[in-house]
Amino acid sequence: MTTPKPPEPETEEIPLGQRFFDNIFLLLVLGLVVVFVLFTGWGAYEITHLPPATLP
Repeated sequence: MTTPKPPEPETEEIPLGQRFFDNIFLLLVLGLVVVFVLFTGWGAYEITHLPPATLP
């Protein structure tokens, strides 16, 4: 007679948002990238939409 195997624990996939919040360095890098991209994009938009300067 064989002994029954114990049930294997179910491994649930960790959601992406929880992985970001669990890793402090990944959260830091993500925050820096978001700020850098937003401010660089905003600055590029402002520079490209400036009216031409009038020279005296």
